[in-house]
Amino acid sequence: MAKSKRMRNAENGIDPEKGYAVIEAVKMIKERAKTKFDETIEIAVNLNVDPRHADQMVRGVIALPHGTGKALRVAVFAKGDKAEAAKAAGADLVGAEDLAEQVQAGTIDFDRCIATPDMMGIVGRLGKVLGPRGLMPNPKLGTVTPDVAKAVKAVKGGQIEFRAEKAGIVHAGIGKASFAEDALVANTRAFFDAILKAKPSGLKGVYVKKVSLSSTMGPGVRLEVSSLAE
Repeated sequence: MAKSKRMRNAENGIDPEKGYAVIEAVKMIKERAKTKFDETIEIAVNLNVDPRHADQMVRGVIALPHGTGKALRVAVFAKGDKAEAAKAAGADLVGAEDLAEQVQAGTIDFDRCIATPDMMGIVGRLGKVLGPRGLMPNPKLGTVTPDVAKAVKAVKGGQIEFRAEKAGIVHAGIGKASFAEDALVANTRAFFDAILKAKPSGLKGVYVKKVSLSSTMGPGVRLEVSSLAE
């Protein structure tokens, strides 16, 4: 497929084989994000892992220091005082059996799902619906918790989940093109640090093969991994 003139112009000055310092890469990406909407800045980390093996799965959560710039809709499975606490914390959808019925019917109008431990009997039946979408609550990710208010505030404050895909690549949005350069650099470094901390304990050899940044409509810029150390 032929590239558009806009993309050819955006790629001008970017060496695809060169690793750029993160500060320089962020500047180049911001300069090329010229669409009419506020483009998301995305990171892609290519890891030397095979997620098909349980002991090589890389996943976790990270609260980015400057948030993501994206307003996430949060659903919470809870009852009583916990449900009220979730609502007060800013949850968009709160319920129990009624919310489960909506999800089972295919109405999934949320980006993250949180549940109290006592609700997992209900939520567990939704695994085939929520699982493939990456929305199933998980205690390891802090989304199965008695403190739903804290979890809701964390998500609303810029916490994101990450998980290695089949090819061993982790993708995530780490900000918007309108963010200041130093904010994007800080978010990028924080995300990369979380990836390093999630390294499988038994993995041998090279862990990170390649890291790149891009905007929604812009070209990718390869990063010099050493520049990601704070």
